[in-house]
Amino acid sequence: MSGFSAHRISNANVYLDGASFFGKLEEVDLGSIKTVTSDFQGLGMVGLIELPDGIDKLEGKFIWNSLYYEAASKLVTPFKSVQLQCRNNVQVFNSAGLVEELPLVTTMTITGKEYQLGGHKPRDPTKYETPFSATYVRQVLNGQEIVLLDWLANIFKVGGQDQLSKYRQNIGQA
Repeated sequence: MSGFSAHRISNANVYLDGASFFGKLEEVDLGSIKTVTSDFQGLGMVGLIELPDGIDKLEGKFIWNSLYYEAASKLVTPFKSVQLQCRNNVQVFNSAGLVEELPLVTTMTITGKEYQLGGHKPRDPTKYETPFSATYVRQVLNGQEIVLLDWLANIFKVGGQDQLSKYRQNIGQA
């Protein structure tokens, strides 16, 4: 019997260069893959359209519940990249309740963009935000690759299908 199922992701663990930061982050925003577009119009067209020009930069941020040397020392320099892995448990529910749990793994190569020294108030825990930019992202749900994007190698795959193979061939990179 096939029917409706609801998927829910409600928690995660983050690893930087393989080290677990269990319980040390309040929040992580992995960012968004965004298309850069430009307007196009031509004689005889009744309207203006947008056409894709490429992929925009990917930016995200960490919100830490305190200052942690092992994270800060990796993210304070803009000259070294860090391997980020975010691991989630995707719960699948149907009318019988929880029926399956699936792994969602997002792997990124990131560089810290800003290092916050902190703001302090009496009886108010300090939070530290660390924005970052990415040059590589790969997301896999239950063993199936959703997206692979490597800005420096001109690789962009969606659902395992290479979106840039002809482009790389045309510019002599294939």
